[in-house]
Parts: sequence; structure tokens; C-alpha cells
Amino acid sequence: MATLHSHCFRMVPCSPPARIPSPLHRFCLPEYPQAQVRKKLLRFHCRSSSDNNEEYLLDAPVSIGDGFSFSGGKYSDEPSPADEWFKKGKFVKAHPVSGTGEKAKDPIFGLTMGGSSQASSDLFRWFSVESGSAENSPIVLLHGLPSQAYSYRKILPILEKNYHAIAVDWLGFGFSDKPQPRYGFDYTLDEYVASLESLINALTDKKVTLVVQGYFSPIAIKYASNHQEKLNGLILLNPPLTIKHANLPSSLSVLSNFLLGEIFCQDPLRASDKTLLSCGPYQIKEDVAMVYRRPYLTSGSAGFALNAISKAMKKQLKGYVEDTRALLMDNNWSVQTTVCWGQRDRWLSFDGVEDFCKESKHRLVELPMTGHHVQEDSGEELGQLIAGIVGKRSSIS
Repeated sequence: MATLHSHCFRMVPCSPPARIPSPLHRFCLPEYPQAQVRKKLLRFHCRSSSDNNEEYLLDAPVSIGDGFSFSGGKYSDEPSPADEWFKKGKFVKAHPVSGTGEKAKDPIFGLTMGGSSQASSDLFRWFSVESGSAENSPIVLLHGLPSQAYSYRKILPILEKNYHAIAVDWLGFGFSDKPQPRYGFDYTLDEYVASLESLINALTDKKVTLVVQGYFSPIAIKYASNHQEKLNGLILLNPPLTIKHANLPSSLSVLSNFLLGEIFCQDPLRASDKTLLSCGPYQIKEDVAMVYRRPYLTSGSAGFALNAISKAMKKQLKGYVEDTRALLMDNNWSVQTTVCWGQRDRWLSFDGVEDFCKESKHRLVELPMTGHHVQEDSGEELGQLIAGIVGKRSSIS
């Protein structure tokens, strides 16, 4: 078994740090025509409900926002990491938008939401960052819940040397479309499986290696079971594999609660910081944390999407974990599968994982010093590991 060692991240303050409003301040008036809005800067001094010591400042014109969020939180005149990441990517249109085409309305007040909260009218837009030559074998990198393709930023430069690496934001996350539930996409796991098929077909016509992390792993496994001929291999990062993994951890399940879940999902510190930092032993630098907060700062649709997927996961995860176990144990499973496990995961216990991998005859790589989001904690080492796994398979085939 291979062993990786992690880097310990410390919170590094930026000057001056941005302040984020509390959830109650996010339920503001709907947007009005541009001509009726005065270009006046508002300064909010608010505290987050998650930590009385974390205070954020938000400066933004009152004309910016979607009726639930203000675009802001800028803490430097320099380009932000989120801006730099966005410049590297592009949108891929895949999976048809269902429904009537009606403009999305918020589920609380029933008001029509702003343009940033409206999804595409024909095909959904997926944000992706590609690295390496398109002539090389493709590796598609899919993040976990809740995260972004940005989590693979340290892995792309390593894989680009010999592969065509593609990191993608799931619908509802990062820069991808975040359709309102009941307005084209309801965030059920079955819908995610169907949309993943559309995405892979849009990205490439070659056989791919799928790398998928955390609670989105069962979705990739269900897709793979129906399209084994399209895959060179499957690499799972801390996937839910045992019956004990069938329940969401408290920091995620609370996001599905009635009313309280809606409020927490609109709080960037609850929706982003608290969930990311509760699943492992590490801390994330402030400038990196701001990238993960950005969707919840700029659009209420990000919070509504997180609330919807949390509810869907809470209802469907048990069945999908059972399907995952059955599929990976099936003698007809032909996809070469590797499980990489960060043993300091605070959400998913390692108990039973080793036994399952032995019984199912899938390779297990233990990462003793990493948590649930392995790629965030030990990106460079994981990149080398992925390159080695794919390279070994290529030489055998």
C-alpha cells in the first residue's frame, strides 16, 4: 500500500479580510431596473452565526445581486484566486434543460430571481478547466460535496505532462449553472447520473479515466456500470462504501433541515467554511477559502442548490451506497477501480473499507495523513499517485 504525507495548512490572514453578512441580511429586496437604482455603496458590519470571532465586510453597489445576495467581499485590489481560476476555464454545454422555461423564482418569497440565478434555456453550462494536450488520454476530475473543481488545481499541472486532464464543476457548484429546483433540474442522484453521461459525451469521444471524490462517487459508479466500455479506469477518493457511510454527517445533514437548512445554505461560512473544515484535520488559507465562498456570496442560487442536493442525498444516499457495494462486488464489473482513502476523514470511517476492497478485489491506497478532501490536503502527492495508477494501466493494456 502506498503512503502519502500531507501538508498542514494554516489560516493566513489577508489584508484587510472581507466580511460576509449573516444569513438574515441576505434576504434583501429583489433587483430593480438599472435606471431606478442609485449607484450608492452600502457598508454592512455583520457577524456570521457560525463563529462570533469571524467578522466580514461587504461593500457593493445596491444594484448588484440577485435579490438574495450581493456581489462583494473584495478584500484586495489584486486579481482574486477565483478570477484567475475562472480565466483558465471554459463552459461546456451538456444535458438538456427540462421544464417549461419559466423564469426561476426563489422558494421563500416567490420573487423572480436575477440573471445570475437563471440557468441556460437549452443546455446546461458546466465550467471546466482543461490542462494538457487533447491528443492524450483524458482524465476527468470530479469534486465532492460541497466543493469545486478548484480543489484539483494542484493536480492539473502534474497530469498535463502526459494526459488531457479536465476538472469540472458539478451543476449547482462553482461556476457551473445552478438551476433552481423545479426549474429544469431537481438535483436528484438519478438526474446527476443522466447529466454526467451527457457531460462525458460532450467532453470527449475517447475512453476516459474518472477520478471522483466523496459523496458524488456513487453517481460516477452508477454511470460507469452502464458505460463500462467508455472507461479506462475509475479512481475513487474517500467514497461511501459501507453501511455506516449511508448517513450524511451532521454538518451536511443540517443543510437539508426545514427552514434552518435554507438559512444555513445562504450563509457562506456555514455552507462553505464549516463543511470543508469539519471533515479533516487541516485548515485552508484565507485566499483559498474565499474561492469556495464565492458562489454563496454572489448568488442565492448556490445556496438553494446546496439545500436541494443535501435533501436528495439524505433521501437517496442509502440506496446508492447499497448499489455501489453490489456493483463493485459484481463479477461482471470490468472497470479497473482504485480506492484512495484519507484515514483522517472525520465524515467517513475507515472501518470496513479494507475488508470491502479485499473482498471485491479492488486496489486500496491508504493516505494516513489526509482527510476527506484528499486533493485539497495533499494535491501534489495525489497527482503523482493518479499519474502512476493511470500510467501503469496504460502500460498493461
